[in-house]
Amino acid sequence: MTVFRNFNLPKIQIFPASIDIALKLPFVKEGISAGFPSPADDFIDTAIDLNHELIKHPSSTFFGKVRGNSMKDLGIHDGDLLVIDKSLEPATGKVAVCYIDGEFTVKSLKIEKDSIWLLPANASYKPILVTKENDFMIWGIVTNVIKSF
Repeated sequence: MTVFRNFNLPKIQIFPASIDIALKLPFVKEGISAGFPSPADDFIDTAIDLNHELIKHPSSTFFGKVRGNSMKDLGIHDGDLLVIDKSLEPATGKVAVCYIDGEFTVKSLKIEKDSIWLLPANASYKPILVTKENDFMIWGIVTNVIKSF
């Protein structure tokens, strides 16, 4: 693997999560058909609270807006909204928001005995080896991605 230390990281805007108000929206409990329409689709008889569904640890959950496309092959695109939980343990294979040398970035983690790699999900980007010279912290683990179309 090639190591790049002078890298241009996308900016991620960070926002705190708030669950002060329940966000109950109509919910189709039976699922929405991606094939033929179901006659039952007219019956929306329950509600879902997105705060409850997306935020498991309110005091340690934040939102971050993605800038850039280094994670596109995992379905994380420019403009997507990340749900980030700072209370979860980092592990190999987890997608994490990391703070490195003054910038936030989102990458998959590869944690080895003596090293940490930040892995992009786009062949146009190279993996980043975290060294002692880097100002680095794993800021939180991505739990959900909210898409805009």
